[in-house]
Amino acid sequence: MKANETKVEDFLSSNKTQFVIPVYQRNYDWSTNQCKQLLDDILEVGTSNKMNAHFIGSVVYVHDDVYTSSRIKELTVIDGQQRLTTLTLIYLALYRLAKEREDEALVNEISETYLINKFAPEEEKLKLRPTENNDKAIKYLLRSDESEEFNDFSKVIDNFNYYKNRITEENFEFVLRGLSKLMFVEISLDRDKDDPQRIFESLNSTGLELSQADLIRNYILMGLKRRDQNRIYNNYWEIIEKLAKEETSNKSRVSDFIRDYLTLVNNKIPNKSKVYEEFKAKYPTSEIDVLEQNLAPIKSLVKYYNKLLNPKNEADKDIRIQLEYINRLEINVAYPFLMKVYEDYAEQLIDKNIFLSVLEFVQSFTWRRFILGLPTNALNKIFMTLYEKVEKDNYLESIQFWLLKRKGSQRFPKNTEVIESLKLKDVYNIKSKNRVYLLERLENYNNNEPVVIEGNPDITIEHIFPQNPDAKWKAELGVDEYNFIKENFLNTIGNLTLSGNNGKLGNKAFIDKRDLDNAGYKDSRLWLNKYLSVLDKWNKVEIERRFDRLSERFLEIWKMPEIELDDRDENNEVNIFEAEDPKHKKLEYAIFFDQKIEVSQVAKLYVEVFRQLFDLQPETFFTTELAEKITLTKNPTDGNPRQALQINDTYFIEGNIDNIGKFEKIKHALTLFDSEDELLIKYAE
Repeated sequence: MKANETKVEDFLSSNKTQFVIPVYQRNYDWSTNQCKQLLDDILEVGTSNKMNAHFIGSVVYVHDDVYTSSRIKELTVIDGQQRLTTLTLIYLALYRLAKEREDEALVNEISETYLINKFAPEEEKLKLRPTENNDKAIKYLLRSDESEEFNDFSKVIDNFNYYKNRITEENFEFVLRGLSKLMFVEISLDRDKDDPQRIFESLNSTGLELSQADLIRNYILMGLKRRDQNRIYNNYWEIIEKLAKEETSNKSRVSDFIRDYLTLVNNKIPNKSKVYEEFKAKYPTSEIDVLEQNLAPIKSLVKYYNKLLNPKNEADKDIRIQLEYINRLEINVAYPFLMKVYEDYAEQLIDKNIFLSVLEFVQSFTWRRFILGLPTNALNKIFMTLYEKVEKDNYLESIQFWLLKRKGSQRFPKNTEVIESLKLKDVYNIKSKNRVYLLERLENYNNNEPVVIEGNPDITIEHIFPQNPDAKWKAELGVDEYNFIKENFLNTIGNLTLSGNNGKLGNKAFIDKRDLDNAGYKDSRLWLNKYLSVLDKWNKVEIERRFDRLSERFLEIWKMPEIELDDRDENNEVNIFEAEDPKHKKLEYAIFFDQKIEVSQVAKLYVEVFRQLFDLQPETFFTTELAEKITLTKNPTDGNPRQALQINDTYFIEGNIDNIGKFEKIKHALTLFDSEDELLIKYAE
């Protein structure tokens, strides 16, 4: 490695040199604010009479002693492409201005010194050779043909236009003078002696803001020869980047996709900030043949991930509708599982009906849990391993079986409890997407002419008993019933409907709402309003009757499968929160954070749980009452704590409590650590 302080203009004016941006680099994406800051700095030093230099960071490149056929030296830039590209745009703006001023000497100086290698062939002419889409943009700007339009979106074009508007006759001399004072640290690496990937990681750790996907792309491609880089990028990574994207917002989801893929193959959910590290651990080599074997299944699954993100890309209407529902509910935790099910459908291992049934069942499971308010963090582990439970010759039932077998916070809510919860649940003030999902599915069930509600401004949600009722409501209902409905049923599903005339219905009395010409419930063709169209009053009894009709429909849409729960592979492992009283019982083993612990005594489990929790996050013991609750101490003296149990080299905890007390303290700690689903136990026979 060689590092030197270098003037920017000296670096860019290097003779017969091309600065190559490799395909593994992220795209050029400097914002207008970043461009503004750089130009402001240049103008500040350019207008100053002081001669001191202005540093703008570093440029790191690999010098492989690679020369083109025309003896152009290639330097592969691994850090600094954003600054180099932006500086090139500033010189391009100066070049355009010089042409407008008909200053031929300045035109030639800028072009042949900072922008092109004059005598090189076309493909080697640019001093800066960016990735393909940016290469087209810079060549377009060099042609300076105002009659020609650049039709594709490009940050290069946007930022050039910003500089073109800001660099004028009045300030271009100051810009040139400021550029002459810019310096950076030039770091040259020798691939045979230095490790570019390690150096790149070090740069990233000190503030280079790259996503996990950026780091993985660099890891995959950086160590390869140029030809192999292009092969892997074009055949695999570019396809992954193109498909793992939310197309409406143009937001990349590559990091999320790789995380979901690793969850699927490792049965372990990586921390969002550790996806790159998990990927390296899973795939420790980037040799070309092994790399292709590793990337092939990732590339295969990304096309299904694309349709999960963008349901409009699914050609089959029935499947597309179910994908839209799943997308609307944001059931992202199910993506690792659903990608594989989607693949099985595409490869005709299952037919369309089974695939649709799985998609509907996933909705039933998650939506019922939502109605009850069960914790969403329990879903992560459920879907992480669910595909392993699939029996190919008994596909749907095997999935249903394993979800119906879950207990406690992981359970599939039964009909009775979900309807009891739904009756009084405030479904008006939940997320708009969820509220519309509920009403849209209720309205359109078995409807050959479905009503589109999502994004439809002509249909809104209507309170039958209004939020701010007309005085007639209190007179008709009486004070007690009026207050009861307002306090208990106002925002519940029994009192909500859909209307294309919400503004006209307003706070009117029920009969007025029902009979309003061409706008009332009598004239509505919506299923949700049919029951209302024949009523003469709206009170507590009618709200409950209507709820009964809606709840029947609810259970038809979000079904609970009718399958017999046998003891298939029953191992009697149970979450500690659902375990029987441990008094006078022995353990066979426990599973904590997915690791089996061979313990027979509750006391030993007690020590092991607190040992691991302390190693995981010691600060929680001292920022809560946990340390006091378990009598955590460094010095067990004078019988305090009694029967001291050592959890590491430094700390001891109270041991003189019975098994029931130990279980209670373990459960309390797991709740504080948000790890209620992490400890399973099995009692000895």
